[in-house]
Amino acid sequence: MNNIFDLAEQCLITSDLESKLEITRKARDLRQADGLTFSDSKPPLPIEQVRWPPCLQFVPPKDLPRRSLNAKTGRIALLHAVAHIEFSAILLHWDGLYRFRGLPTEYYHDWLRVTLEELGHFEMLRRRLSELGSDYGELPVHDGLWRVADDTAHDVLARLALVPRCMEARGLDVTPGMIERLKQAGDGDSVKILRKILADEVGHVALGSKWFHRICRDRKLSPEPIYFDLLEQYFQGGLRGPFNRKLRLQAGFSQEEMDRLQAQNKQ
Repeated sequence: MNNIFDLAEQCLITSDLESKLEITRKARDLRQADGLTFSDSKPPLPIEQVRWPPCLQFVPPKDLPRRSLNAKTGRIALLHAVAHIEFSAILLHWDGLYRFRGLPTEYYHDWLRVTLEELGHFEMLRRRLSELGSDYGELPVHDGLWRVADDTAHDVLARLALVPRCMEARGLDVTPGMIERLKQAGDGDSVKILRKILADEVGHVALGSKWFHRICRDRKLSPEPIYFDLLEQYFQGGLRGPFNRKLRLQAGFSQEEMDRLQAQNKQ
């Protein structure tokens, strides 16, 4: 099996955690060997057929415990939450290249690279959790990221606006604060991991900006009004800040978009 869409489907529909990771590693190896094919022979399965590992206990976000990072249990809780974001991102990006067909091959290459970077992030975090005496799946998680994927399964433009240019962009806003808190707690090993993740996420959001603008251009749409229309449609009342203006500008947001986001946040 070396077809990108077949690999994506197998990763998405299996419920076994290790199988999902192994399929993604296989895609990495095939990519390195230039052994992937991109023939589109059958349509994607409905997003409802995507399966999550049974080891995960999903709870509402408000029910997730908040703990001090000065204690090891608090650092484990934070790293577990970030690991879940990164694992969710693996599935999100697999789904983003699997579900939307008929796009340039460059699109699939770009998002496979992002998928593999998310795999690397998850593996770093899982190793760190192991060093601290824990593992992914030992704490409850929430499904907020996947609900966005489910909501946008019908349209690649909505997916690009809401996943890389909204949910992942939120990481650019909050991760510097996490890094600072871990520094204060003396956890230099975790700081290194989050710094690597933050640097890569700037590139992921930038790819979201690139493809959002490109598809808007293909559809003869103006990107900024469409972006804010989609935010209003899916996040009534807009997004809550604060926003990391510097990193978002590096990731393809315009000055005008940042001004408008910050103006909405003050209302």
